[in-house]
Amino acid sequence: MNATASPAPTPRRRNPVGLLVAVPIAILILVILFFMWWWDKEPEQFDPVTVTTAHMKDISRPLSTGAVTTYTLIRSVDTLMDKRGGYLSNDKMPPGVFMDNMPNWEFGSLTASRDLSRALRNDLSRSQTQSTEDKDLGEADPLLNSPNDRWLLPSSESQYSKAVDDLEKYLGRLSDAEDANAHFYARADNLADYLQTVSARLGSLSQRLSAAAGQLKVDAAPNADVSGNAGPARAVYVKTPWNKIDDNFYEARGYTWALLEQLKAIRHDFAPILRSKNADASLQQVIRELEESQKALGSPVVLNGSPFGFFANHSLVMANYISRANAAIIDLRGLLNRG
Repeated sequence: MNATASPAPTPRRRNPVGLLVAVPIAILILVILFFMWWWDKEPEQFDPVTVTTAHMKDISRPLSTGAVTTYTLIRSVDTLMDKRGGYLSNDKMPPGVFMDNMPNWEFGSLTASRDLSRALRNDLSRSQTQSTEDKDLGEADPLLNSPNDRWLLPSSESQYSKAVDDLEKYLGRLSDAEDANAHFYARADNLADYLQTVSARLGSLSQRLSAAAGQLKVDAAPNADVSGNAGPARAVYVKTPWNKIDDNFYEARGYTWALLEQLKAIRHDFAPILRSKNADASLQQVIRELEESQKALGSPVVLNGSPFGFFANHSLVMANYISRANAAIIDLRGLLNRG
């Protein structure tokens, strides 16, 4: 008896609807990943004196004292909005909403710009505490301090653009010999006050970066109660959560990027007072340490190895450069405060 041959299996048909959905989604994911990679690049450094000289030539103004520092601030804020991908901190759509490295870099750079803007408004543009503040700087400072993640009108970019316009007005008046109603006082006390703010920022960043590997933090000066008796000192172990390590790292990179440009500009505008105080070498040491902190990262991710382990700890390396820069700034302030 012959066995009956079984029928051949019917080939399964591919679902054309599934392909029509899956292929566009895959392409969209690839496009998003590409732009995340393309936008995740820190801006290049620029030479403050060179770019300011070219700008002043374009607007037919002389290179007066304070022009380099002011235009460096303008250029730093412009860079936030003109770099690859534009300003990302307030993005609510892909790919910007998925990125965190560049938004943290932007916040660090913005913090440095805010500090210099406030120093211009309160100290550098005024001869004494009883002087009237500059109108344009008084407008620019609060605009730069607008929330960095606001996307509703007025957006962060629009506020920062208005601040740049006000700074440009101040720069134009600062270099106008016929209408010399804008001032820049390159004095030792003004620079020392600004560097005190910088030192506090660097000290905070250094502590936050060091906490990536864990550290024992001792409260050496506990708060006193109403009777004036201070409580016992407490030691607290602090360790940065793994998902915040790269946030702190890129915020520090952004701050030191902008600060490096500002100090190069200050080296030019405050050159006479730095020479008279023999402070040139101290400022150059700060600049050298900050330049080292801007070296390219040779890893696709921020590594967090143990301090003496096999893998690197990029946060500790950055903290080292920042601490050395801060130490040089403390020495620089000491030279500036001497009579």
